[in-house]
Amino acid sequence: MDPVVLKHRRTTLERAEKFISTRYFTDVNLTSRLYPKKAPVKSIKHWAAPRDRYTPYKEAVKQKYKEVKVGQSFGPTWATHWFSVLVTVPAEWVGEEVRLTWDSSSEALVWVDGEPRQGLCKEYERFDFLLTEKLTKDHLSFAVYVEMACNGMFGAGTDTMISPPNLDKQFTLSTCEVAVFNRKAYNLLREIEFLHDMAKHLPEGSERGYQALYTVNEMVNACDVNDADSYKRCHQIANRFLGQKNGDSQHTTYAMGHAHIDTAWLWPYSETIRKCARSWSCTIRLMEKYPNFTFTCSQAQQYEWVKERYPSLYADMKKYITEGRFIPVGGTWVEMDGLIPSGEAFIRQFLYGQLFFKKEFGKTCKEFWLPDTFGYSGQLPQIMRHCGITRFLTQKMSWNLVNKFPHHTFWWEGIDESRILAHFPPGDRYRLEGRVEEILRTANNFKDKGRSDKTAFLFGFGDGGNGPSEDMIERLKRMENVDGLPKVKMSTPDEFFSDIESEDGGKLCRWAGELYLELHNGTYTTHARVKKMNRKCEFLLHDAEFLSSIAMVTHAKDEVYPHEELIRLWKLLLLNQFHDVLPGSSIGMVYEDAHKYYNDIMQSGTKLCTLASQHALAKSLVTADAKSSGKQKCHLVWNSQSWERSAVVAVESTEDDVVASGKKPSKKRKIETMATDDVCQTGSDGNKLYYVTVPSYGYGALKNEKIISPVEIKLEDDGLVVMKNECLEAHIDMAGRVRKMFVQGSTRNAISADFPANQFIMHDDIPLYWDAWDIMDYHLETRKPVEVVMSEAKIVEEGPLRAAVKVQLKISEKSRIDQVITLDVGSPYLKFSTKVEWNENRKLLKVEFPTSIHTREAAYDIQCGHIKRPNHLNTSWDTARFEVCGHKWSDLSEFGFGVAVLNDCKYGHSAVDNILRMSLLRSSKCPDKMADMETHEFTYALMPHLGTLQEAGVIKHSYCLNNPLSLQYQECNTGAVKSTSFFSMASPQVVLENVKKSEDGDRGSLILRLYESFGGACSTYLSTTIPFQSVTVVSGLEDKQENDCNLRIQNDKIHFTIKPFQILSLRLYPHLDTTVASAGVKK
Repeated sequence: MDPVVLKHRRTTLERAEKFISTRYFTDVNLTSRLYPKKAPVKSIKHWAAPRDRYTPYKEAVKQKYKEVKVGQSFGPTWATHWFSVLVTVPAEWVGEEVRLTWDSSSEALVWVDGEPRQGLCKEYERFDFLLTEKLTKDHLSFAVYVEMACNGMFGAGTDTMISPPNLDKQFTLSTCEVAVFNRKAYNLLREIEFLHDMAKHLPEGSERGYQALYTVNEMVNACDVNDADSYKRCHQIANRFLGQKNGDSQHTTYAMGHAHIDTAWLWPYSETIRKCARSWSCTIRLMEKYPNFTFTCSQAQQYEWVKERYPSLYADMKKYITEGRFIPVGGTWVEMDGLIPSGEAFIRQFLYGQLFFKKEFGKTCKEFWLPDTFGYSGQLPQIMRHCGITRFLTQKMSWNLVNKFPHHTFWWEGIDESRILAHFPPGDRYRLEGRVEEILRTANNFKDKGRSDKTAFLFGFGDGGNGPSEDMIERLKRMENVDGLPKVKMSTPDEFFSDIESEDGGKLCRWAGELYLELHNGTYTTHARVKKMNRKCEFLLHDAEFLSSIAMVTHAKDEVYPHEELIRLWKLLLLNQFHDVLPGSSIGMVYEDAHKYYNDIMQSGTKLCTLASQHALAKSLVTADAKSSGKQKCHLVWNSQSWERSAVVAVESTEDDVVASGKKPSKKRKIETMATDDVCQTGSDGNKLYYVTVPSYGYGALKNEKIISPVEIKLEDDGLVVMKNECLEAHIDMAGRVRKMFVQGSTRNAISADFPANQFIMHDDIPLYWDAWDIMDYHLETRKPVEVVMSEAKIVEEGPLRAAVKVQLKISEKSRIDQVITLDVGSPYLKFSTKVEWNENRKLLKVEFPTSIHTREAAYDIQCGHIKRPNHLNTSWDTARFEVCGHKWSDLSEFGFGVAVLNDCKYGHSAVDNILRMSLLRSSKCPDKMADMETHEFTYALMPHLGTLQEAGVIKHSYCLNNPLSLQYQECNTGAVKSTSFFSMASPQVVLENVKKSEDGDRGSLILRLYESFGGACSTYLSTTIPFQSVTVVSGLEDKQENDCNLRIQNDKIHFTIKPFQILSLRLYPHLDTTVASAGVKK
């Protein structure tokens, strides 16, 4: 009789672990039986693809291949190598499951008969490819092609994952052979692993844990790895345990396959296309085998890439999309950054994403899917709802460094009170593998127990790991309904959220405002030129769409609107707003592509603006008399904002004649202007300055307005330069710092009495790991003012339209600042045009503005509104927000008085006590060692004001700084130019944010996007000189919506009510048979 052994938990667990280990005792344990027979392949032949372009399969297979052997290395990094592999399987293997095993220490894609069949990536155990489930004697030979990419799953970092890539890395083909796969051993291994994990991860004293421990030990005792009949006895032992089911009250985990694929990051855009094919082909193979398997997949851009390059794979995807198993989610063009894009750009992400899914698959997404970005704007809930989405999923908030976010399932409320249902999967990881420990952690970690008993579980390897694996599905299948574990069901996002919505939603908590991530706040600043180009392109496309819309309605011709080109440019911009590109956290190769796309947008967008202006005004500015007497040219000044603007514009005294084609004639020409008065000022650069007034969303002649109070500048005896206009007065020292600043009509100094404003500060900027991503709080302890003056403040413009001083500062032996400080006639702000030669190593440059304001909160511009944040450090939540994201302005205000800082391309801000700070430049070295190492030019402005920021026009003037009046040079006849406004708002509260042609082009309709900017409800109206038939309320997807804003037409004006920070989209149907020739043309 065998003795009864008192089991020791640790040794028993470790015994079971070693029995299935891939590292220990692999000559005698169960893992050793997974591939019991192996043989070399018949031949391996190789062809190195050219590195300057992608080689499609049809071209690759026509090349001359040369024999190679296992053990050879291939490279360098980012190269592509094709292999032709011929296999002849030994005849004695008939009836066996046979696989090709491959390890090149890189990513690869298997092609069979011209189709991409499966990705390979040894990093996450995807190293074999199924040749046949059951070998037959009449099919012993196989031929495959392997497309090998010379990069790993996370690129090719030199030292660490996020290090700049090693461009000369070689990749060794260490395995290429054919093997029998032992399905019986595999199934038993999964059961032993499952029971081991239950015994290990259930509470140590739990009875169910000990039942699992004794069961797995009994299975190991019963198993003879060389005797397949013993496997049956082991299954019988396991089934006694697995047959005990759960109760009705158990937590339910909704499992969904997922592969988070960054559209670019540690690899370029081009490699992402191949990552998609490798991952999604694996997914299709699993769907063929497992009928209950579901997979969620976001980002319309990636779908489009696969459609264009891998049509057969895309056809398979569409089949399973129709079945509801391959599930498009997210609704956006890419998984964009959640803070930096403009409100209109956010809407376009959803618009073009949802239109793609609707066109391709006949359905739109119900949930916004953004697992990985670096914070979430407080305006997103409204934008989601505006675009037909009511649900949201992310897991990034689990990365908080200081405070644990208090919820996993809750109502997220935006700044306008829009609510969406939010869920953060409690597994708190991107990479879930379907293990017992993960399921238990998901249930135990869930913070909303009692309010809900349902959580999502996203399993799969992302970023080239090829998504869910067979191992994961097999593990989850065994956990569906087992006593001791939460229930697990293979599910879909719609089923998961619908089941939550069917519960009592009143039990769920509410989180109001932004979701601030307490990490990665350096991404507001890294790669400054990317952020500058993003802002410029957003405004350029805004202008191009407005001007093209006017051209369309004035010509009454739909084809005048360059619809397809504008969509192309928008999609390039949206692509660059991906959450590792726009934040600045990608390798240098990515930014080569990004800036190529930005340059494309700038060149094409500028040309579209010129053409649209010419089309829009051709009929009204050139009469028959002018044509017969000879064409003349003149400057027109366009205003593409919804308020009248008076500003100084500069015209080059000589310039190349830029024609519509974009070509420049070789000869210089003299500028003709419509100015009736003499030029008031010639700038220090020789340009002519004019002070003009242009109506809202319209144009006017280049004509000097009468100046009531010219700008003044002088050097005082105290060594300060005093600049003054009718709005403000500034006292500037020789280092360019603002010592005093007054709003006209007030004797109060807006600047701190103790510290000057416009003080540049250097900080050490060495994070714990995430170099391009993080600014750590301890950087605040390394403050070093920039105080070395290379060239003292010198007056370079003396009025009457513009006054300016120039100063030069030394940062270090390698870096310096050149700054021109300008005050224009009529301007309420002092402008700082800044040029920085930047060559630093892990330093952070800020500029600070100590004020005399006393308040407990600061306001910041965000998408279509603004938010307020504490400017004190009372709580851990406050101290964690030492660096925050804002857009065009930040403001400190007390009752009746305030100070704002405006900017044209910066996003990193902070405010503590009475000091506003703005982060200008970083110098991270990973993953791009050359990040920001260049000359930077940017502009910011200081605006003291009376009253509230709303009353003072801070919002309006931030638009003016970012979107200056634009000049167009075109044909006209003298006296023909009449100031014309196409749209105007009755209330300054409401901003007409965008004017564009509708996507469906229904009757030439225009989409007008408006939002309430002050934070208060109002009733107002929009006027237009465009003859129109009707107006309807639409969504962000341009579908007709219920008129819940009291929209009505009275006296040709469009009246409506609007709520605080509400976004309102209207569809305007013009009379296309009536042209708009000049101002005053009415319905």
